[in-house]
Amino acid sequence: MLTNCVILAEPQGGAVSPVALELATLARNISGQVTAVIFGVDDQQEAAKTLGAYGVTAVVALDITDSHLPGASVADAMREIVSTSGAQAVFVAQSYTGRDVLARLSVLLDVPVLTNAVMVRDTAGELIVDNLVFGGEKVVSSKITAPVQLIAIRPKSVASEMASAPTSPTVTEGTVGSNSKADRAVIVSSHVEERQGPKLDEAEVVVSGGRGLGSADNYRYIEELAGLLHGATGASRAIVDAGWVPYAYQVGQTGKTVKPNLYLAVGISGATQHMVGMKGAKNIIAINKDKDAPILQIADLGVVGDAQKLLPRLIEAVRQRTGA
Repeated sequence: MLTNCVILAEPQGGAVSPVALELATLARNISGQVTAVIFGVDDQQEAAKTLGAYGVTAVVALDITDSHLPGASVADAMREIVSTSGAQAVFVAQSYTGRDVLARLSVLLDVPVLTNAVMVRDTAGELIVDNLVFGGEKVVSSKITAPVQLIAIRPKSVASEMASAPTSPTVTEGTVGSNSKADRAVIVSSHVEERQGPKLDEAEVVVSGGRGLGSADNYRYIEELAGLLHGATGASRAIVDAGWVPYAYQVGQTGKTVKPNLYLAVGISGATQHMVGMKGAKNIIAINKDKDAPILQIADLGVVGDAQKLLPRLIEAVRQRTGA
């Protein structure tokens, strides 16, 4: 078991993000001490309490303004944190910020990185990192021999679980060096994409559509059904590339990874690149007119039929059942 592991707990909505709790769960299983680096949260003590419930033993808070990209400043601070804590590993989320920080930290520490990991295991005191390849069909296990192991974890790869013995980590202030290069990239404006219902990667129900819908106009049925089921809308890469829906809807290897209680795939054939992003769902229902579609092979319930004809009838049935 490692002595200390540092995780980057990115913010979301003023609190620590859900993926930070996944990192904490993973880190505490391989390390005696877990140090979380936080920034951009509204209440540092509340953030520490949340992280403590997942086994984090120390919290370092960084004072970083939202007027600049955080990557350079966070990496600079984490270099010092890794050094003073004696950390042997650093976990970040496979996110835009996480990858930015990890790349910069790799240069500062002069050590390599492993990205897009789905699991990290402690085997006889050595860390073994698992990655999915060939669209999730195969697992490659790797070992880093560097003194500090920098690893980016794909969100939703590890289930966040509270620790059996919660901790009460103290919050200390981290030092952000005066690095002029960190101020070169300035955020002039931010835009949040409009959406209704839960976030795609956090929803308990996801309804996704593919080319089997026939046209972009028919995607409205996906939105209507998702609304009735209080779920989020998703999409295959095919219809994202076709311009039917924004990239933010995409589920798959190059999109979002989801693990809902129910995943309803409508008119999606099930290419491996799509299935790697959703096959962890607890229940999968697929509607496809091709009885040999790959998606039907992993579905708990498969319906062979034309999605364009079945969707309106399914929506009507749900309305009658729910009284909506």
